[in-house]
Amino acid sequence: MLLRIVAVLLAICPYLASQTAPHVGQRAPDFTLIDSTGSPIKLSELKGKVVLLDFWATWCGGCKVEIPWYMEFETKYAKKGLATIGVSMDDDGWKSVKPFLQKHKINYPIVIGTQDIANEYGGLPSLPMTLLIDRSGKVAESHPGMVNKEEFENKIKQLLEQNSGT
Repeated sequence: MLLRIVAVLLAICPYLASQTAPHVGQRAPDFTLIDSTGSPIKLSELKGKVVLLDFWATWCGGCKVEIPWYMEFETKYAKKGLATIGVSMDDDGWKSVKPFLQKHKINYPIVIGTQDIANEYGGLPSLPMTLLIDRSGKVAESHPGMVNKEEFENKIKQLLEQNSGT
C-alpha cells in the first residue's frame, strides 16, 4: 500500500523524484551567483580549494549560531585553502540579507540562492544545510541541520591536509 501511495505521489509530482542531494563522492552541482559586493561567485572556479558551502536564512536560529563558527574557520583556514560561501535562501533575497550583513560583518561571500540551486542540492530538506566540497570539486560531507563545531572543524582540517602538499 505504501509503495502505491509513493508511486501516485511521484506521478502527480515528478519533480520530487529529481530532488536528491548530491551524495558524498559526487561532483557538487556548479552555479554562478552574484555576491553582496556585486561580484560573481562560480563554484567550479574554486576547484583546488576546500569549500564550505552553507545554505542558510536570516530567520534560521541554527544558522545564526553557525555563522560565527564559519567566520572563525574562514579566518583560521583561508590561507590553507578553505573557501567559505554562504547561500541565503531567504524568500525576499537581498531585502532581508543586506540589513543582516550590515549588522553581522561576515568575512566570506554571501550570495542569494535560487529554487533551481536548491533543487540541484536535493531541495534542501532543512536549514542550515552545510556541505564540504573537497579540492577536486566532489562532496565530502553533507550535513542537514546544525553541525557539531569540533567534528566539522576536524573534517575541514582533514580535507585541507589531503592533496595540500603537507
